[in-house]
Amino acid sequence: MSDANAPSANDDQTTPSAGRRILVTSALPYANGPIHIGHLVEYIQTDIWVRAQHMAGNECYYVCADDTHGTPIMLRAQQEGISPEQLIERVHAEHQADFAGFLVGFDNYYSTNALENEALSAEIYTRLRDNGMIERKTIEQAFDPVKQMFLPDRYIKGECPRCHAQDQYGDACEHCGATYDPTELINPRSTLSEATPVRRDSEHFFFRLSACRDFLQNWLRGDEAGSPLQEESRNKLDEWFENGLRDWDISRDAPYFGFEIPGEPGKYLYVWLDAPVGYMASFQNFCVREGIDFDAFWGPGSDAELHHFIGKDILYFHALFWPATLHHAGFRTPTRIHVHGFLTVNGKKMSKSRGTFIMARTYLDHLNPEFLRYYFAAKLNNRVEDIDLNLEDFVNRVNSDVIGKYINIASRTAGFVHKRFEGRLSATLGEADLAVLRPLQAAADAIQDCYESRRYSEAMRLIMDLADQGNAYINDQEPWSMKSEAERPRLQAVCTTAINLFRLLTIYLKPVMPKLTSEIEAFLLVGPLSWQDSHSLLLDHDIEPYRHLAQRIDPKAVAAMVEASQSSLRAVEPEPEAPVAANPMIEPIAETIDIDAFNRIDLRVARVVDAAHVDGADKLLRLTVDLGGEQRQIFAGIKSKYSPGELIGQLTVIIANLAPRKMRFGVSEGMLLAAGPGGEDVWILRPDSGARPGMRIH
Repeated sequence: MSDANAPSANDDQTTPSAGRRILVTSALPYANGPIHIGHLVEYIQTDIWVRAQHMAGNECYYVCADDTHGTPIMLRAQQEGISPEQLIERVHAEHQADFAGFLVGFDNYYSTNALENEALSAEIYTRLRDNGMIERKTIEQAFDPVKQMFLPDRYIKGECPRCHAQDQYGDACEHCGATYDPTELINPRSTLSEATPVRRDSEHFFFRLSACRDFLQNWLRGDEAGSPLQEESRNKLDEWFENGLRDWDISRDAPYFGFEIPGEPGKYLYVWLDAPVGYMASFQNFCVREGIDFDAFWGPGSDAELHHFIGKDILYFHALFWPATLHHAGFRTPTRIHVHGFLTVNGKKMSKSRGTFIMARTYLDHLNPEFLRYYFAAKLNNRVEDIDLNLEDFVNRVNSDVIGKYINIASRTAGFVHKRFEGRLSATLGEADLAVLRPLQAAADAIQDCYESRRYSEAMRLIMDLADQGNAYINDQEPWSMKSEAERPRLQAVCTTAINLFRLLTIYLKPVMPKLTSEIEAFLLVGPLSWQDSHSLLLDHDIEPYRHLAQRIDPKAVAAMVEASQSSLRAVEPEPEAPVAANPMIEPIAETIDIDAFNRIDLRVARVVDAAHVDGADKLLRLTVDLGGEQRQIFAGIKSKYSPGELIGQLTVIIANLAPRKMRFGVSEGMLLAAGPGGEDVWILRPDSGARPGMRIH
């Protein structure tokens, strides 16, 4: 499934200079569904970074692949009446088309269901086994007696053993956040057959992650260039280290769509082992085709850089399992893991019923893909933060920035160059005109550094500030008023200055808007633009006649996209509407519980006997509460409302029978009850009207 014809960011760059050697990957999209705009945050972010590296003359390759193995693929293929191979081949073609539509320029887009991946996965497993990093254990698992298969955690539902919420998955409760083994679920059922699972023993193979603590902590400290992770991600890993690293089950029982474990018939490698190996396999496939030394990038002594771009939801796998696996199998570890947040639309989770769960193809049917690339760039930074696609802001920002500021510079002046000067720019410029251009040229290093450090939003602000300066210059000069023959030299100089302003801005926006840039390069009759080109100017140079480069977003097109998303997705997978509160400031009422479940909640009056700030926490206070002879520690997110001093001595209400939760800062032994929308509008205190600590509230 190699794709030698995919639009690569290398296509628009000259031969790399003797700079850095870099291999870049994005997380592998799962091959059981289409690409949506939430996925695109990662691939667009990565592609922008790669294109900026090419503009710097670095040898940089970008590879990815479809993640094709696992139970969901097997079950969906069965549901459609086709083979897993047929399913993943169809989805692969769809993914490639979507990525190409958004100008994501992979050098190779491959599949984990490939010979290269099978060989590399077997090699890594064998090395781990021979190095004593694999342990056999007999474990008890849920087995579906109807489907005759062991059930993955997400195919079991039941009652949470902690808070007793109904219809929770077999690995974690979405209601209280507890994690547990699927065998702990109360009244479990298989989501495949609705049968009650039975428990059966099976021998599994575990990677000894618990033995990797020292190596991982040393790796996370980094080298002279810094840690491989952002601070927020390192803090999250600290919590996992405090809780203890658990050995990782890397095997699955038949039936399973994946690679069989070498020498172990009927046992398969868990998809999360062979999926990241897909990074290596995709690059190996590319290396064979292009004559590149694979070991120079993946060998233990490699001086190349390895950068992974991932979402925060798969940090555990990429920052713990993956580097430990690579290290103990004799390969190099990642240089950097760049972690990003999720996408919301109009301030809320993407919704099918609201039409904001937008597929990549639906967007492409209605809007210019480079406008979304620009909007994401204007929002993205180098922190692990969610970003929001506000559709009204999207229209206004693109129309204002891209059309009103950037494109406007060329559209206001380029026509004069052909009408009055036969398409020829001035041979020289005066000092006043050069003074306008120098600040734009001087900004190149700062903008390039923003791209390098993934501070894209800062780069877009700098670029649009420069565009404002360019438009102010044109407004001051008023080239449209220069009609006499005596004003002809000055008109040519002003238009030449404006075209150079436009060219510099194009250089700086090229990683974000590559297709538009290629059209502008043709208009300006220049070769592929690089960062180095910011040091020079176009003088005594011919340009092509100006043609319309981009048009404003029509809000009707956005409305049509939303409507199309509602129609298509409801037809495929209807989504029941959530209850809507009468007051929009009040959250919808949660799923109902019966009286027995409510009676199990033990509400107690408690007196706050001590309170303190929590180092390293923005919202938490550490409270010691008295329940009438028993004291407990509780962490509460009420710092924005209360100071520690005003809480001491006050009464409040807690859930006393909530299971203790281990946090990075310590163990929380209950939950404080509060009212209000949050932030400064939250209330926990109750008047002391005869209540006493330990009293139960009925």
